[in-house]
Amino acid sequence: MPHRYLAGQRARRALLAMLATLGSAVALLLAALPASAINVSGTPSPVTGNATWFAGLGSPYGGCGLPQSALDSQNFLALNVQNSPGVYSNVPRPISAANASEIGMFDNGLNCGRWVQVTIGNYCTGTNDGAPNQPFCRNGSWVADQYNGATLDMIVADSCDDGNAWCKDDPYHVDLAQASLNLFQLNGQPVGTMYPNHWNNRQVSWQFITAPNYTGDIKIGAIQGAQTYWPAIAISHLPNGIHGVQYFANGSWVNAAMDSDQGDDYIIGPTTGTGTAGTQYQIRVTDTSDNLVNSGETYSFTLPAGCTNGCSAAYTPISYTSSTGGPSPSPSASVSPSPSASPTGSPAPAGACTLTSSVVTSWSGGYQIQFTVTDSGKAPITGWKTGFSFADSAESITSSWNAAITRSGLVVTAGNVNYNGSISASGSTTWGMVVSGSNSALSGLTCTPA
Repeated sequence: MPHRYLAGQRARRALLAMLATLGSAVALLLAALPASAINVSGTPSPVTGNATWFAGLGSPYGGCGLPQSALDSQNFLALNVQNSPGVYSNVPRPISAANASEIGMFDNGLNCGRWVQVTIGNYCTGTNDGAPNQPFCRNGSWVADQYNGATLDMIVADSCDDGNAWCKDDPYHVDLAQASLNLFQLNGQPVGTMYPNHWNNRQVSWQFITAPNYTGDIKIGAIQGAQTYWPAIAISHLPNGIHGVQYFANGSWVNAAMDSDQGDDYIIGPTTGTGTAGTQYQIRVTDTSDNLVNSGETYSFTLPAGCTNGCSAAYTPISYTSSTGGPSPSPSASVSPSPSASPTGSPAPAGACTLTSSVVTSWSGGYQIQFTVTDSGKAPITGWKTGFSFADSAESITSSWNAAITRSGLVVTAGNVNYNGSISASGSTTWGMVVSGSNSALSGLTCTPA
C-alpha cells in the first residue's frame, strides 16, 4: 500500500506539472493573439462583465476631462480603455487606427458623458482578484443571492487602463464609484449592505441609456489652463452623450479636436480673427448618434474674464446664449448652464448666490438629495456657505459630498470645499447627501458668498 500511495502521489505531481506547463503555454498563446474588436458603440441587449470599484475621480479630472464636482450625478463609472486579452501593457492613448482592434468600451473618449443602467448579477464564491493570466472567480463558482437584479443609473466619467485582467481581459468590465455600491435599488429601496461583505467584484449586466429625467440644456465650462490661445472647454449635461464639437470660424463650421481622449473636452477656435487668439465663440455639438444636439442649436459665449491668462480652477462654468437656425452674432435665447430656476424680480447684486434642492431618489427610511448653488449676482464668487433646516430631528445625514457640513439641532450649514468655491456669474455647482429618515421637507434654504 505505501508503494502504491507513493506512486499515486508521483503521478498526481506529474499531472499537476503538466497542467501548469499547459497553462503557461495557453497564456503565452493568448498574449500572441491580436485583440478581438468589440462593438464599442453599444449593444441591443445588456452585456455582462465583472465589476470593481474605485474611490473617486482623480485630481483635477477623471478620464473624461470633468472634475467630480461638475458631474451630473455622483453615481459614476469608468469603462475600459483597452481590449487586449492576455496582454497587460498599455498602448499609447488615444489608441491609433493601427491598433483599432484593441479599442475598449471607453472608445477613445467617445462614450464619455453617456448614461449606463447597471444591474447587479451573480456573486463569486472563489478568488476574484483580476490577477493577470488567471481566470475570474477561480476555485469557486458564480451564485445568485438576494442582491441580484438591483439597478442603478450611472454616468461614464472615467477610464480604466490598469495592467490587470479587469481592464485588459474582460471587455465589459466596469469600475464603479465606491459610494454608489450600496445605493443600487431593489424593490424601490437601496441594497444597503451589499458592500463590502457581499461584493467580491460581482458580475453585472449593463447597457447604455439616454439621460434619465433629462431637463434643461447643455453645460459649458472652461478647463484648467484655458485661455484665448488655448480655448479648451468641457461639454456636459447632454441627453445622449457627446461625439463631437464644431466651432464657427471665419464663416464656416470647423470640427474641433478632442483634448487627447478626454471625451468631454474639446479645443475650439474664435469666430473671427487670425491665429488662435479671439474672444467670441460659437459652437454646436453632436451626440452619440452623430446628430446635432437640439436640432443644431448654436451656443455663443466668451471665455470667463478670469481666464484671460489661463483658468486656474479645474472647471469654470461659462454662461452662454443660444439660437437655432445657424450661427448668429446676436443669439436670441438666453440660457443658464444650469437647469436650476433663475431668480425673478429686481436684478441681483454682485456677490449673490441662491440655493435650490431636489430629492434624487427615496426609499423606505431614507433619501438622497442634491443641492445646486448658483451665482445669481453680476460677478464671480470665490466661496459660498449654504444653510437649511430639517423638518424633523430624526433625520440623520449618513454621507455627503462636495461640501463641508456642520449641524446644530435642525439647522445644517454646508460650505464649499477647496475645489468648488469659485463660481462664475450665472454659473453653478452641486453638492449632495444621503439622509436616514422619512421627512425630506427642508426649509430656510440660504446661500451667502464666503
